[in-house]
This record gives sequence, structure tokens and C-alpha cells, in this order.
Amino acid sequence: MPFPAPDLHIDRDAVLWSASERDRAGRPLLVLLHGYASDEADLFGISAYLPLEPVIASLRAPIPEGAGFAWFSRFTNVPGDPLAGNADAAARAVLDWLDEQPRVPTGLLGFSQGGALALQLLRLAPERFDYAVQLSGFVVKGDQPRDAELAEARVPVFWGRGTLDDAIPTASLDRTADWLPGHSSLDARIYEGMGHAISPLELGDISSFIRTNLPR
Repeated sequence: MPFPAPDLHIDRDAVLWSASERDRAGRPLLVLLHGYASDEADLFGISAYLPLEPVIASLRAPIPEGAGFAWFSRFTNVPGDPLAGNADAAARAVLDWLDEQPRVPTGLLGFSQGGALALQLLRLAPERFDYAVQLSGFVVKGDQPRDAELAEARVPVFWGRGTLDDAIPTASLDRTADWLPGHSSLDARIYEGMGHAISPLELGDISSFIRTNLPR
């Protein structure tokens, strides 16, 4: 069943936190955004390999699809080329959830479709985020009203992908490679022999990137 660009919401009860509410006070936040047909438990497993300073919140995408959930449905989007309105709807759902949280320094980490969403969040609200980690993902096609503002802000972005990753179309990767240098302070890494996945070497690089961009 096709999904139009809907009014989406994050399931508050499904959020996985790395710390109790009492232990979150005053700490920076890192928001995890899983990939297509997955769920909030997937990326939460890498928490042990990330810096301890940020509180981690792993969100569940709002659209049930396949064996899990999606940020934008494959039934209304070409893989690697979602409709901008659908990506905006998912990003607004995350921003609405963030509005309910204490305002603290905030980073994003997304895989595949979640990586695309991380960049879309930067485009909708560049002032809200201190950095973004975009893994095996892409940037959504088209212009956004605040793209020029994002280009001026130079938010640090880590973009990691593997040489054997064939899940994202080449055209989407080329678009991302052209777009990111002009809209971020980019740290781009390509991992030899890695497919649509996260490797131990990449986890080390991600951890170093996050640590570098935490508030001092």
C-alpha cells in the first residue's frame, strides 16, 4: 500500500536510551537512526564502541515495513532516491521528538536510509546539530530552503562507505559526493572490501570523529 507524505511521529515508548533519565542531565545527546526494515535495537548494539560522554537515544522509524520499520517507504520511493517530501516528513517527526527533550549539544548517527535522514535533518535545522555521522547512505535529491545556511555553518559530517556496497545506486553516491563538500566540514572515508555494513575499523574512526566534535 503506497504511503503519501504523511504526518509521522516517533514512538516515544520504543526509544532505547543508554542512560536513565536522572543520568542524562547535562550530557550531550547522540541520536541513532537505523536503516530500512530494521529497528531501534540494530544500531544500539554499537553503543559500546562509541564515546561514553554522550547519552545515546536510538529511535524507531515511524513506518512499519518488511521485518521492521522505515523512515520512507520503498513503495513510494526509488531506492536511493526518495521523494523530498517523504524525507522531510520523517525529519520533522525526529525534530518534534527532539523538541520534547532538554536542549543539549546533539549529534546524529544514521545508517543507510537513516544516514540519508541524518543529512535531511541537517538541511531542515542546521542550528540544532553539532555533527552528523552518515554511514552507507546518501543525500536526498533536490534543494532545501536552508541549504545555503547549512553551507555557511559547515557542520562536521563523517561519511563512511565500503567499496563493495552495492545497496545504494551509483547516481545517489555521486550526488552525495558532489553535495557534501560544499555543505559540511566533511570527513569522508572509503573502506576496502566492506559491503553495506559497519566494520570494526570504521567504528574506531567514528568514535574518534565523535570525540573530536563533543563540546569542550
